[in-house]
Amino acid sequence: MIQRLVLASGNAGKLREFRRLLEPLGIEVMPQAELGVTEIDEPHSTFIENALVKARHASALARLPALADDSGICVDALGGAPGVHSARFAGDPRSDARNNAKLIDALRGVADRSAHYYCVLVLVRSPDDPEPLIAEGTWHGRVIDTPRGHSGFGYDPHFEDLSSGMTGAELPLETKNTLSHRGKAMRALIDRLREASRHAR
Repeated sequence: MIQRLVLASGNAGKLREFRRLLEPLGIEVMPQAELGVTEIDEPHSTFIENALVKARHASALARLPALADDSGICVDALGGAPGVHSARFAGDPRSDARNNAKLIDALRGVADRSAHYYCVLVLVRSPDDPEPLIAEGTWHGRVIDTPRGHSGFGYDPHFEDLSSGMTGAELPLETKNTLSHRGKAMRALIDRLREASRHAR
C-alpha cells in the first residue's frame, strides 16, 4: 500500500479534502509546493488528459507516487462550459470571485440553471506507470445567482445541491464529502487502491 504521495495541486481546499479522505488509510498527502514541484500547464480539452499530465509531472519531480485531479463545473445551458477551464474561466490570475461573477453574468436571463461538477482522479505509482489508477465522480445541482455559505471553494457558493437544497459552501464537510464529485471519485479510488493492494500481496 502507498504510504506517502504528492498531491499535484496548489489548491489548499483540495489538500484539506484529500488529507481528510486518505488519512484513515494511513496515506500521508504532501502538497507539491513543499517538494519543489511547480505547476504545469493543462493544455488538453479533456479532464482525464490534464490529470494524467499533472500526475506524471509531479511524480517525476518529487520521486513519489502522485495523485492529480482535474475537475470543474459543467453548465448545461453553456454547452458544458466552463468545464476544463473552470479554474481560469475569467482568465489569469485565477480568482474564484471573478470566475463566479463571469458565470452568473453568462447565465443572466437563462432559465435552465442545471449543472454538474465532474472530477477525475489519476494516481501514478511512478512517472511512467503504465497502469495509472483512475476514478471519476459527478455531483448534480443548479447554479444560483446569490451566493450562500462560507465554506467550500471555487463555485461552491453558487452551486445548489439538488438533494439537500444547500449550496456546496453551506454543507458541512462530512456531508459534502458524501455528495460531492471529488468525494465520490475519492471513494472509488480508495476501492481501487485496496483492490491493487490485495493483488500485490
